[in-house]
Amino acid sequence: MSTYANKKGFGATIWDYLTTVDHKKIAILYLISGGLFFVIGGLEAMFIRIQLAIPNNDFVSAGFYNEILTMHGTTMIFLAAMPLVFAVMNAVVPLQIGARDVAFPFLNSLGFWLFFFGGVFLNLSWFLGGAPDAGWTSYASLSLHSAGHGVDFYVLGLQISGFGTLMAGINFLVTIINMRAPGMTYMRMPLFTWSTFVVSALILFAFPPLTVGLVLMMFDRMFGANFFDVAAGGNTIIWEHLFWIFGHPEVYILILPAFGIFSEIFATFSRKRLFGYSSMVFATVLIGFLGFMVWAHHMFTTGLGPIANAIFAVATMAIAVPTGIKIFNWIFTMWGGSVKFTVPMLYAVAFIPTFTMGGVTGIMLASAPADYQYHDSYFVVAHFHYVIVGGVVLGLLAGINFYWPKMFGTILNEKLGQITFWTFLIGFHLTFFIQHFLGLMGMPRRVFTFMDNQGLNTGNMISTVGAFLMAFGVLVMVINIIITSVKNEKVGNDPWGDGRTLEWAIPSPPPFYNFKQLPLVRGLDAYWVEKMEGKKEMTPAEPLGDIHMPNSSFLPVTIAFGLFVAAFGALYHMDDKSWTLPIIILGLLITFGSMLIRSIKDDHGYHIHKEDLMDDTDKGGKA
Repeated sequence: MSTYANKKGFGATIWDYLTTVDHKKIAILYLISGGLFFVIGGLEAMFIRIQLAIPNNDFVSAGFYNEILTMHGTTMIFLAAMPLVFAVMNAVVPLQIGARDVAFPFLNSLGFWLFFFGGVFLNLSWFLGGAPDAGWTSYASLSLHSAGHGVDFYVLGLQISGFGTLMAGINFLVTIINMRAPGMTYMRMPLFTWSTFVVSALILFAFPPLTVGLVLMMFDRMFGANFFDVAAGGNTIIWEHLFWIFGHPEVYILILPAFGIFSEIFATFSRKRLFGYSSMVFATVLIGFLGFMVWAHHMFTTGLGPIANAIFAVATMAIAVPTGIKIFNWIFTMWGGSVKFTVPMLYAVAFIPTFTMGGVTGIMLASAPADYQYHDSYFVVAHFHYVIVGGVVLGLLAGINFYWPKMFGTILNEKLGQITFWTFLIGFHLTFFIQHFLGLMGMPRRVFTFMDNQGLNTGNMISTVGAFLMAFGVLVMVINIIITSVKNEKVGNDPWGDGRTLEWAIPSPPPFYNFKQLPLVRGLDAYWVEKMEGKKEMTPAEPLGDIHMPNSSFLPVTIAFGLFVAAFGALYHMDDKSWTLPIIILGLLITFGSMLIRSIKDDHGYHIHKEDLMDDTDKGGKA
């Protein structure tokens, strides 16, 4: 958000964000929408925990519980964690590599709007006959026979959102390869940029299998194909393979950016270069590589046979090695450092034991014979929440606190931040630690109630109390954001005082062109190198000259909206409604018409002249 945007009226600012192709504003759009979906997913989690607080509860019906359970998982993975990761990537990566924007600004905007309309489409299912109810994995044996349109909303909504994610992955790959500042070699890139680079490659290869699976599911449900229907000669296990070939790399797509955020935080608040930088880079790449070799550990009970089970068990255990390297390196970074316990650092320190616990139970589940016992019990629920919440969500909360000053030019209140940290962390461990024991005592996943005499009462009540503590922590964070935004007390370019990388060398929030002159990178932790020589700014790699910037455009909104409209036509096509075909045609006309306008429109961007840059104030707008 540039200072230019702050000077405009509310309506003009809304239009500014609807049409923006600036990566920093797109980061804010991802942050707001991802935060909204996070709250929705959190409310669904609260309904689950209220229902399971006491035995034989009738707070919600069995069918409605299935819908809540499905939407909680789908929302949190696809509509909350992913966009919040993209929010931090958009806000930070171009700044860290010394670029003025991403490689394809228009595509960046289109990716966001596709995600947004896909998420809205999926959540409209609540008001249009019922949400999907076949679990967030939507296994074909359940989803093919699910009544109503809930699963159709899932299939179409995730396809639209998935296109946006794929575009974002390609965009960041090209940006990092092509747009690094002079001197920014691969082995000088910050760890967060490295994690984004690896994640973008994972997205490129992991999302197509999911897209293929969703298309086949769409043909099965809407057009009478039989890819997954066993009774008609199909194979329901193929869906599981397609889903988990995407689904396990997806875990690393989410956790690697969190690893990158923690790497930046540990180095900054230990006032030390990250220990073992090279090994951290290779560990990140290795995790990405091995992430594609472990998907069938979700399928040990499907009858793949002992050889396949053994191969995937070994691969799953092997992925613990690069993760262990990272954990030791983070500890060694703090060792002997001048550690400062800010709110981001508290999250980083708490993450190490929390994520390690999740990793240990992952090794237990990687043993195929043991998995036969744990499978579909609450032990698995506890494990993946320790990884996703104890890893990804703690990473996102740390990253939002850490990079908030850079994104908005204000700093979140430390005391309120500590209240959020302690209530969320204690609540998290109360909620999920006890679930390991509930699972070992025989409580199955996805059940909507349990009986009074099973010995599960105390554990479930503790879990529910913990969930309310987590919710309180999130509420305090929302209050913190509101108070900080209202006060609007501005901070400088390096508010933590120990910034090491390029993003801390420019004003907060950055001007819309990021860097007046591309910086010259002379080593790892480029800004720290300059500070150690007594300089307050980066050494420029070029003389001051005109800057070329892309034009804003409303077309990404219309392209995404067209698919949103067409999806409704496809959804109700199976009901033999007469109006569905015109709706499909209208939606596709909007999309392809917008794409045609984009292809023939003279859009060469605009120049900011050197004379305007000589004035330090950010003028913004069109030159």
